[in-house]
Formats: sequence, C-alpha cells, structure tokens
Amino acid sequence: MRILVTGGTGYIGSHTVLTLLEGGHDVVVVDNLSNSSEESLRRVGELAGRDAAFVKADITDEAALDAIFGEHSPEAVIHFAGLKAVGESVAIPLDYYFNNVAGTIALLRTMQRRDVRTIVFSSSATVYGEHNPTPYIEKMEIGAMNPYGRTKEQIEDILSDLGASDERWHIALLRYFNPVGAHPSGQIGEDPQGIPNNLVPFIAQVAVGRREKLMVFGGDYDTPDGTCQRDFIHVVDLAEGHAAALRYLEGHAGVFRWNLGSGRGTSVLEMVHAFEAAVGAPIPYEIAARRAGDLPAFWADPSAALHDLGWSTTKTVAQMCEDHWRWQKNNPMGYRAP
Repeated sequence: MRILVTGGTGYIGSHTVLTLLEGGHDVVVVDNLSNSSEESLRRVGELAGRDAAFVKADITDEAALDAIFGEHSPEAVIHFAGLKAVGESVAIPLDYYFNNVAGTIALLRTMQRRDVRTIVFSSSATVYGEHNPTPYIEKMEIGAMNPYGRTKEQIEDILSDLGASDERWHIALLRYFNPVGAHPSGQIGEDPQGIPNNLVPFIAQVAVGRREKLMVFGGDYDTPDGTCQRDFIHVVDLAEGHAAALRYLEGHAGVFRWNLGSGRGTSVLEMVHAFEAAVGAPIPYEIAARRAGDLPAFWADPSAALHDLGWSTTKTVAQMCEDHWRWQKNNPMGYRAP
C-alpha cells in the first residue's frame, strides 16, 4: 500500500515507518520537525534499504495536505503528529487543542475530499483517566484528566462520529501505554528535546552523563516497592501493532479500539535496576515527594489486540533497557552531532 504517516520522523513514527518499509509498503512522511529530526528518516532508509518520501509540512495547513494527497495518492494514513507533553498541555492548552484537534480535523477533511478512508490513530492510555480500575479494558468509559489526554479523547470522539456517519471508513484507535526501547541496531531511538518527560529516556541521559541523577516521585505508594507501576512496551512491538491494525482494517470497515500494552506492571525502581543491569553501572536516583496526578499503578488488558489482530508484545523489560541503552550510548546527544 501507499501509506501517509504524519509525525513520521518522531520516536514511534520512525520505528513504524521502518516496519512499513520492511513490509513492502511505500511511505510518505509529513512532519513539521518541531520536535524531531529528519536524520531519523535518513537512518530508517539505511536500515530498510529504501527510503520513505518526506514532505515538511504542518497538519494544520489544509492546503499543504491537499497538495500532498494530490501528488502522492496515499491509500491509508497512520496519524502520529501532535504535541504530547502532559505538563506542557496544562500550561499552553490552546496550542494543544489547535495542533492536535484542529490539525486532525484538517487531515480528515483532506482525506474525505480525496476519498481516502482508512486511518490508524495514535491515541493514548491517558484517555482512561483516574477513575478506572486496573487493568484498563477498551469498553471502559473514558475521561482524561489533562488537556493532552482530552485532545486524544476528543479526536477519538470525532473519529467515532465520522465512522458512524459513513460506513466506508476504516478506523483504528490505538491506545498506547508506555513506549520505551529502540531499534536493536542502535541507529534510531527516542530523542527528546530538552528535559525528558518520560522515565526511561531520563534514566538513559543519567547513564550517559547528561543528567546528574533521577528523581523518583513517590516511594510510599501501595505497590510492592512503593514506587509507581506502569505498563512498558518496546517501541518495535508498538510499531508492529500499527502494521497489524492496518492489515485488519483492509478487511474491516468501522471504528475499532485496541490497547497496545504488555498487560504487566513494572515499577519505577524495577525499571531503574533493569537499566543498571544493561549499563553495568549504578544509576544515581533520589526518592522525592509524590507528583500531583500520578496514579499508583496501571496497565493494559491487551487481550482484544491478541484476539483481533494476532498481536502481542514479544520483548522483555531487559530487552527494552538493553536496546534503549545501545541507542543512547551510540548517540549520546541523540540525532545531533556530539
């Protein structure tokens, strides 16, 4: 297929582009490079033995999108593009609603105009909110607790309404848990701009000497070691989940929701110790006060993805840490030259 991937130079996007190219698809990437580097796609091309086309454009620019669809004639879209930091979304909510929600509307209007009605959307476990018990199941009533999560929830609502209005649409809503790791080659991986918002890239930057120590927020939760538990998923498994969803949509119209997670909780300290094993050295850390809004524990029930897509995670926490460390060690400054 010819697949348009928005946000395809980013962390999850670049790994998915590689998976698609290796699967024989033709790919065109649209990205505004606001939080990523085109270098990731150059490396993806080296790994795949062939390149994805790249267009620098913003998804809020409907005229630019229309020109891209006219030139490249994609048959399906995988939609990653958007802002993604929870804390930042609280500080600048309008930017999040404009980029994520209005940008998606511009994309969907273009797709409808160009008669392209297959889309895989990058949603988030954030939509489950604070009121749901663990494990999270797709049929639960959702209720995000911050602007970032609410943009994902609103986009899910828009896509659900669109699918209900026109039975020709093929729509997958993929609710991610905590992506970590990197391609085993060490050539592509997570390259956060500024201070990392997520645990594992912060640990990796401590290990490589870019940060002094890790702050562990809360050591007195009702969990086995007192630290928060999360569902970590290797980014390569996550990329395979997108390819599996796309295959499913080829034969199924409608709107489908799937959790992409491991179904297991791993604590912050367990992840720290697994990363120490990968590095072969201690990771300095300090237990700090709890952070507002953090849940003690959550993980996915991924059984629907296994049943419908034949997909499940294959990588262990040890593999996640080994691959993430290989990427960080080989690229201490990410995609920027040291």
